[in-house]
Amino acid sequence: MVFMRIFALVLLCLQLNGCGYNTIQAEDEQIKASWSEVVNQYQRRADLIPNLVNTVKGYAAQEQEVLIRVTEARSRVGSIQITPELANDPQAFAKYQAAQGEMSSALSRLMVVSENYPQLKSDANFRDLQAQLEGTENRITVARNRYIKAVEMYNVTVRSFPSNLTAKAFGFSTKPNFTVENEQAISTAPKVDFSTPKPAGATQ
Repeated sequence: MVFMRIFALVLLCLQLNGCGYNTIQAEDEQIKASWSEVVNQYQRRADLIPNLVNTVKGYAAQEQEVLIRVTEARSRVGSIQITPELANDPQAFAKYQAAQGEMSSALSRLMVVSENYPQLKSDANFRDLQAQLEGTENRITVARNRYIKAVEMYNVTVRSFPSNLTAKAFGFSTKPNFTVENEQAISTAPKVDFSTPKPAGATQ
């Protein structure tokens, strides 16, 4: 009887592996790891915002509309509860993506406005924040790309035969992914390079 039970267990494991169960599990775990990195990098960016806004305000307090837009965008991002389940909910995922897109757009506008203030650009704290922001945006892009690829691989698996039968049997379904509907605002890092600054209205 013991031998028969062991044999049945081994046979079950081989069947699960052959039907894609183990592959689905492995790819699902990769998505979770990639998602965590995306969230971590977005949080890193959000943590830079208060100091960045205060620094800009010290030299360009009159740019209230831009400063308020950045602050409000950060507030909207912070109001979204980030849980592992968010990555499985298309509506919640779309809301999160839209909020991060607004954050990217607001930061881009802030950086463009900052070009008009030479004293701000020469401030050591601002330049340090500028470098940190640029590095963070690059890490966000890398993390997003890894997540996109992980989700694409997983979605193909749960849609393909015969692993799609296993997915249905165990309750696995396709996951939402990042889109490029507003690639300029969402996926492109804000311009933070002031290596060749020019005063507003300056000519060559």
